Amino acid sequence: MRYLLGVDFRAGVDESPMEEWTPEEVNAHLGYYGALNAELEASGELVQTVILTGPDLAKVVRSDGTAPVVTDGPFAEFKEWLAGYQIVDVGSEERALEIAGLVSAVPGRGGVPTQQPIQVRRLMDDGPSDATEMAAFLDTAQGTR
Repeated sequence: MRYLLGVDFRAGVDESPMEEWTPEEVNAHLGYYGALNAELEASGELVQTVILTGPDLAKVVRSDGTAPVVTDGPFAEFKEWLAGYQIVDVGSEERALEIAGLVSAVPGRGGVPTQQPIQVRRLMDDGPSDATEMAAFLDTAQGTR
């Protein structure tokens, strides 16, 4: 089963800007991610890791089938934007949640775990292909099932 682990930016316990961190704190933070990713790669569980640019560089595209309309960001409150994500391929939801806990514990200032919220979402094997399947998907997505 594949899961997306979405990392929220600055939504942890200490929301201080990384620009205020010492070089040692930044190195510890990045080193933790590097070691965790290496461990997940070695176990065959890490499919992909992606770091996203900030919301100030984001674009939203809408179209009615003709010329697309593009608008610039930022869009959400700064503390709510997605900083990046990992895709893991694991045997169970429990393992995906365990890995998300490890990601959430990345050290911040003073080596204290940031406790960043990590959104865990299972990737669908196949998308809905007809109205009945779409209705079932929407029921699940809206929590009515």
